[in-house]
Amino acid sequence: MFSTTSASDIVVIIVSLIISMTIHEFMHGYVGHLLGDTTAQEQGRLSLNPLRHIDPFMTIILPAITLILFHVPILAAKPVPFDPARVKFEEYGAAMLAAAGPLSNLVLAVIAAVIINHVGLNQFMGNALITFTRLNVILFVFNLVPIPPLDGSRILYAFAPEAIQEFMQRIEPFGFFIVISLVLVGGFTILTNIYNFVLTALSHI
Repeated sequence: MFSTTSASDIVVIIVSLIISMTIHEFMHGYVGHLLGDTTAQEQGRLSLNPLRHIDPFMTIILPAITLILFHVPILAAKPVPFDPARVKFEEYGAAMLAAAGPLSNLVLAVIAAVIINHVGLNQFMGNALITFTRLNVILFVFNLVPIPPLDGSRILYAFAPEAIQEFMQRIEPFGFFIVISLVLVGGFTILTNIYNFVLTALSHI
């Protein structure tokens, strides 16, 4: 996805990730707040300050490693805290809160794609917005993987039968390692196909 990366490309990637990640996490907290849970606000996470959402390993070190190895950054911010007991609509409210993050990335990708497709840009800005679009599509697709602790797991949990819910609870402590393992053994191909499908759709808007 990012087969070659110059110094300027890395700067664009970092800035794009900071913007996209910050809005992603903010929207989790904001939708939680709309649903009656003020936990994120109380802990200073209802914020557009990226420093509030950075995890040193997951947000900085991991994407640097995966960008070098797989030509795509895989990352996560500090999870936005929420109290399920305070969220309206119980499991469905938690699913709405979870969906807010990936959907914000899709919206950002759509906005960037519209600008790319309909506004005359110089080469640097055009390439920067293409990178921004790709990164937001990656964040959208990756976070919807239904394996805890990714956002897709919260969405699946709301609609899954009890047996699957219990299974998801048991694997949650190991979830991120499971995701990385699946990527390494071929799951990356599936995500890439979905990524390409979304990018193709965005090229026609």
